[in-house]
Amino acid sequence: MENLKKSIDEMLNEELFKIVISNKANKDLKYNKIVISLKSSPKNTYYQIEKFTDKQVFHENIEVDFLSDKLIEIIYENYKQVAAWSLNNTYDLKISKKGKVFLNKRKSDNSNLIKKGHNKEKNYILKEGMIIEPLIDLGVFTKEGKVINSKYDKYKQINRFIEIIDDEIKKNDYKDLTILDFGCGKSYLTFVLYYYFVKIKNINVKMIGLDLKEDVIKKCNEIAKRYNYENLHFELGDINGFKYTNKVDMVITLHACDTATDYALYNAVKWNSKMIFSVPCCQHELNSQMKSDSLSILTKYGIVQERVAALMTDSIRANLLECAGYKTQLLEFIDIAHSPKNILIRASKSNINKDKKEKSLTEVHNLINTFNFKPTLFNLLKNDNLI
Repeated sequence: MENLKKSIDEMLNEELFKIVISNKANKDLKYNKIVISLKSSPKNTYYQIEKFTDKQVFHENIEVDFLSDKLIEIIYENYKQVAAWSLNNTYDLKISKKGKVFLNKRKSDNSNLIKKGHNKEKNYILKEGMIIEPLIDLGVFTKEGKVINSKYDKYKQINRFIEIIDDEIKKNDYKDLTILDFGCGKSYLTFVLYYYFVKIKNINVKMIGLDLKEDVIKKCNEIAKRYNYENLHFELGDINGFKYTNKVDMVITLHACDTATDYALYNAVKWNSKMIFSVPCCQHELNSQMKSDSLSILTKYGIVQERVAALMTDSIRANLLECAGYKTQLLEFIDIAHSPKNILIRASKSNINKDKKEKSLTEVHNLINTFNFKPTLFNLLKNDNLI
């Protein structure tokens, strides 16, 4: 341990931009390889840890000051080989079967490697330099289109949401879209979305925002007019009971509370919408219903029950959308460190085979029966024979 720490400290006397840990000491170790890369943003510098299994990659971020202890934790008695690169040196660290540590340091110009890796700029859809009025008014951009340092996390979150939508949009050559945004609130994300569709994707969109607050609707319509967003308007209404007779291509629902998300998803299915994007907010329904004799360990502790019930809620929603003919994914919207409400449901109309639909529905029934659930979305879809 002491020799390993000494060698690690010697490497960390200079800034390392990449570290690769490999050669497992124990074949039962979960990760085959671990790659640690220096990352930076306008706010801070940190290390990103990528842990590779045979089929997956897991990510973790740590502060620069904690790297030494983290390396010892990862390497000690687990791995036999470490390669590391700084600007001017390359390190090779090897550990023998008897635990002896050998460190080799050689001079090398690694500037080209840094340019290819560490300094590679993230290719955001909403780029700095674009004059995007909603982002300026939101305080994310300056008037010149530069990201304000204190808002960099918000900038990344908004781009992440746009990227998730863009992944679906680019599968088809859409010329026009009708989009309903349920529970739009006074967030500027609806305006950013309109900018993305019209200015970046050149799609002719008709976009409707729906909210319960009259003052919010009035203000949002005034903002849309000021931006000259001609095909974006806002209406007063409740998700439960909103009537729309024309075609709907996309339904968006962000942070609709509790069963409001279920009504939004139900409406989307009823309208046969092509795409659904939903970020649920507070979820109380299943938490209040959750009972189980055989799995009472999940209801014994309030905080566990609350979190498990929220995850079950979204699992049921995803399965029910599959039953209704949607290819459905649950994605991480933002880092959980920023918000526990970080799951986004992305669903696209698809040809789901009968066996998969039946399997998904059976899984829902099993969960309902085990915990005595009565999910709103299940009842709505079932009563209308949509599943």
